[in-house]
Amino acid sequence: MAKLTVEDLELKGKRVLMRVDFNVPLEGEKVADDKRIRAAVPTIKYIIEKGGRLILMSHLGKPKGEKKPEMSLRLCVPVLSGLIGKDVQFAEDCVGDAVEAAVNRLGDGDVLLLENLRYYKEETKNDDGFAARLARLADLYVNDAFGTAHRAHASIEAVTRHIKKCAAGFLLMKEIEYMGDLVESPERPFVAVMGGAKISDKIGIIFNLLPKVDKIIIGGGMAFTFFKAKGMEIGDSLLEADKIDVAKELLTKGGDKIVLPVDCVITDSLDFAGRKVGELREVDCAAIPKGWLGVDIGGKSISQFSAILKQAKTVIWNGPMGIFEIEATSKGTYEMAKALAEATDQGARTVIGGGDSASAVLKAGVKDRISHVSTGGGASLEFLEGKVLPGVAALTEK
Repeated sequence: MAKLTVEDLELKGKRVLMRVDFNVPLEGEKVADDKRIRAAVPTIKYIIEKGGRLILMSHLGKPKGEKKPEMSLRLCVPVLSGLIGKDVQFAEDCVGDAVEAAVNRLGDGDVLLLENLRYYKEETKNDDGFAARLARLADLYVNDAFGTAHRAHASIEAVTRHIKKCAAGFLLMKEIEYMGDLVESPERPFVAVMGGAKISDKIGIIFNLLPKVDKIIIGGGMAFTFFKAKGMEIGDSLLEADKIDVAKELLTKGGDKIVLPVDCVITDSLDFAGRKVGELREVDCAAIPKGWLGVDIGGKSISQFSAILKQAKTVIWNGPMGIFEIEATSKGTYEMAKALAEATDQGARTVIGGGDSASAVLKAGVKDRISHVSTGGGASLEFLEGKVLPGVAALTEK
């Protein structure tokens, strides 16, 4: 990439302010899943091994400008300390005299984690004054938080106006280079798999990828808006009526590139909050009766989609094929995850675009058989849309 990277920096004795994504799930007062912390470890270790004085900053949850103890980053300290084999210090705030004093006490190779950035409303408002207070802590800036790189927040965008050298960490570099290379120089056949509830979430991606891919497989709730655009009856299935014309346009532009399910699993009742469904039937997608709604792809669609994936050499997947959070309607999503793993085993390069798809391959037990699982849900979506990510654009040019 044409931006400075952490390897371009002289780190010894320098105060390095690093944006990480430690927005981890919690259970009580413990970190339930440390994968986001693990993802930052290579850059953290590199900086401290080179003698940098490392100051880490992140958000956790949505405290909306209030200091909520249950969203304290203190809970990440023992996890990170164990992962890097070194005691991590903790600051009770992220700006102010006490924090500056703690930073000034750091020696070469020391690590200090700041308290939750979103305890201040100024963070999400990209407030320049708040960013300047953060910048006072450091000589250099490193962004290794791909998961938040699509946000123009103070610790991501505005802070770079106040620090001369701003570089990408290893995780950010890996995400941008891997996904960028995949989209711009794919080995063919190149297949995109798009799922999830709403077509509105994926319109930009589909338009951006259509000229580049050989096939786009559509599943999940968004498929029913496409069916409606084709004049099919969809019963009580999820529909974005205001996106029917967009679906028609995509079908016209895409032609035989767009592959829709041929059958689906339907139910006569759904209680998503209670994780319950009523009676289930498997029917052709053109035969959904009134009062019933689609909740998963059917067996014929699984076979059809799997056959396409097994021929592919490059695959991007974002979004589940059905309501995979409920066991009875999870088969389509998990079978697609397995098909993707088999494609990888046969030499395809496969990428999961974060979010629910990442959760699905983990639950299906095939995460280690996927080429790359992105750490950023929203960021990966915007990147696939072809948008410039503020967190990347703000870094220093080489």
